[in-house]
Amino acid sequence: MAGCRGSLCCCCRWCCCCGERETRTPEELTILGETQEEEDEILPRKDYEKGRRYEAVKWMVVFAIGVCTGLVGLFVDFFVRLFTQLKFGVVQTSVEECSQKGCLALSLLELLGFNLTFVFLASLLVLIEPVAAGSGIPEVKCYLNGVKVPGIVRLRTLLCKVLGVLFSVAGGLFVGKEGPMIHSGSVVGAGLPQFQSISLRKIQFNFPYFRSDRDKRDFVSAGAAAGVAAAFGAPIGGTLFSLEEGSSFWNQGLTWKVLFCSMSATFTLNFFRSGIQFGSWGSFQLPGLLNFGEFKCSDSDKKCHLWTAMDLGFFVVMGVIGGLLGATFNCLNKRLAKYRMRNVHPKPKLVRVLESLLVSLVTTVVVFVASMVLGECRQMSSSSQIGNDSFQLQVTEDVNSSIKTFFCPNDTYNDMATLFFNPQESAILQLFHQDSTFSPVTLALFFVLYFLLACWTYGISVPSGLFVPSLLCGAAFGRLVANVLKSYIGLGHIYSGTFALIGAAAFLGGVVRMTISLTVILIESTNEITYGLPIMVTLMVAKWTGDFFNKGIYDIHVGLRGVPLLEWETEVEMDKLRASDIMEPNLTYVYPHTRIQSLVSILRTTVHHAFPVVTENRGNEKEFMKGNQLISNNIKFKKSSILTRAGEQRKRSQSMKSYPSSELRNMCDEHIASEEPAEKEDLLQQMLERRYTPYPNLYPDQSPSEDWTMEERFRPLTLHGLILRSQLVTLLVRGVCYSESQSSASQPRLSYAEMAEDYPRYPDIHDLDLTLLNPRMIVDVTPYMNPSPFTVSPNTHVSQVFNLFRTMGLRHLPVVNAVGEIVGIITRHNLTYEFLQARLRQHYQTI
Repeated sequence: MAGCRGSLCCCCRWCCCCGERETRTPEELTILGETQEEEDEILPRKDYEKGRRYEAVKWMVVFAIGVCTGLVGLFVDFFVRLFTQLKFGVVQTSVEECSQKGCLALSLLELLGFNLTFVFLASLLVLIEPVAAGSGIPEVKCYLNGVKVPGIVRLRTLLCKVLGVLFSVAGGLFVGKEGPMIHSGSVVGAGLPQFQSISLRKIQFNFPYFRSDRDKRDFVSAGAAAGVAAAFGAPIGGTLFSLEEGSSFWNQGLTWKVLFCSMSATFTLNFFRSGIQFGSWGSFQLPGLLNFGEFKCSDSDKKCHLWTAMDLGFFVVMGVIGGLLGATFNCLNKRLAKYRMRNVHPKPKLVRVLESLLVSLVTTVVVFVASMVLGECRQMSSSSQIGNDSFQLQVTEDVNSSIKTFFCPNDTYNDMATLFFNPQESAILQLFHQDSTFSPVTLALFFVLYFLLACWTYGISVPSGLFVPSLLCGAAFGRLVANVLKSYIGLGHIYSGTFALIGAAAFLGGVVRMTISLTVILIESTNEITYGLPIMVTLMVAKWTGDFFNKGIYDIHVGLRGVPLLEWETEVEMDKLRASDIMEPNLTYVYPHTRIQSLVSILRTTVHHAFPVVTENRGNEKEFMKGNQLISNNIKFKKSSILTRAGEQRKRSQSMKSYPSSELRNMCDEHIASEEPAEKEDLLQQMLERRYTPYPNLYPDQSPSEDWTMEERFRPLTLHGLILRSQLVTLLVRGVCYSESQSSASQPRLSYAEMAEDYPRYPDIHDLDLTLLNPRMIVDVTPYMNPSPFTVSPNTHVSQVFNLFRTMGLRHLPVVNAVGEIVGIITRHNLTYEFLQARLRQHYQTI
């Protein structure tokens, strides 16, 4: 073969110039630059045919996620509508009869019976799965940011969430079903591609695709977007919500798939709702669970305009007020959440149920009494129907049919009862499209009562959303502004529905602090592109005003849970810190060839998710002891870990005392010991004899101990890669090891599919049956580690570290000096705002 020179063997993929194909270890192949044969491959090879099939399956799964999310929304909407109509039908009949007979107390008891029963059922479901409480948006946001919240995407969580929000909304609480729809879509996105569940262990399919955290995170992003799309009929808004509020890691290819998933959810829900409610299958007239209807001036009012340039000034002022109201709402809710964490959550779970029942009791009494006592009788509008299309006719009929005439004479209606004794969606339509006026006093009282009760309700142990209560509260505020401008200032051109919409946007923006996605959601929900500018201006002003005082409601609850959420970027002053200032210098590492005894001890005594694979750089020991500047930096980083390593060594030895090593049955003994290869007079053999292999056999007997000298204890460690805890446990479970009398080439080889077979629930080290393992056997971890992880220099600025960590979706970032020695590691905890602030204070103190 051309290129063979001297006595060296030149090897290609399938043959060797020496005439006989030799068995090489992975280390030898690494030195020679060879690759393994296809059947022995550990990592998946780039296969374009498989890649196309993988992409096609991904599109099908995304479509299935959208369809399933739409069906979940249909289920929730159908039963909420059914239970609400049943409740209000019985109560309204009772009120009309008892208003003449004087038995209103009986009507109140009937309403309490319905509401307390529904809320009790919702609270019981949360006891079964506590993660199902609340809207779920903070938890989904944490998951997409890279933090795994236990139980957040389980099937049991989905069932409790869906049934719980159904009962909590039907129970009359001031909560919405749109927020939980986002969580429900995320659970569907996480579970459907896996084709397995903890709750249904017996139902499993051999589906080898999408066995990684990245794929799962992408599908959760698609599911969250589908939830928004199904809730508001806004597929583009759902995509932007997943991009703005949800996902921390995004790629261009994901955008199109997420939009397709959102479209699938929207049209699935639209198809079935239109057929069930209108009897016209395929008409697609009800795009989402919450419909704002069409904003259109009456034909008889020539002076009316949806909005004018002069109105923008009022919208800016409303944005400022909405931001202040939102900041107040968030502040009060944060104080309530802290109170619950101190006084309610530590107590028995029954106390949480009692709190939910108390909130339901107070809400029901307030609604009933306010409707009966504080309402005013207003003249009904005689205006004709607003539009000619069937959907607009349906909206008009809903508005007219939801008018309540409690205690009012003919041709008048009770404005307070109209807002309180209706589903929240109907009350929003009343404020958006009812031509008749609402009393300013009624609107003010309704806003105050709803504001306080919604603030108290969000955070109790029931599934609850915040979008619809915020929209309704803000719509009342906007309608109040319109009434004041019309009645007291004399601006007759004002369209009340526009101001109600802007008020809803201002208050919701002040609470959740969303901008781009919320703008598009509201535009899609109104089907009116001319509202784009006023909505965008209002939301921006509301966000800036609210951010001056506190964070958004979801970020507040994330902070209260203590989740290490990474923001979009660090503050400018953080660049005074370097990677060496924030890294963790106390390393727990493994050697390329490590005994089972040491691996089990490390896994038992630590909770780290990954471990550096290192060798000791003995060549630098003399320079190190001379005080070479480059190596002395390494010393400085390791000084604080002396006692830690010694203590860890004691823990490891103690944890192995009960290890029955003399009576164990070795799983690996069945492997036939391979003969040592004959000595060769080639360059490879000379390198191996001189111990220049990249991964020398170092055993746990050489781990740092208290008996070592200073020189031995501070040996520099050369980084060769990272290996995950799950990979180490899998290797132990499957008996991947070899004995001292064998070569590492005799170790069994696991394929990529076999390594990922147990994803996402890998065995726990404490559940491992140690009687099947021989502690003296050796595990070669080099074929399974990541040999080229992202690394940074100790002198890298924190902003660069943060951007690399966040944009690449990392969990571990080794800090490596100029000669390839690992001196520390950075994890998510080291990049949180609180940790960086603490290190910055230390930095100022040392100056």
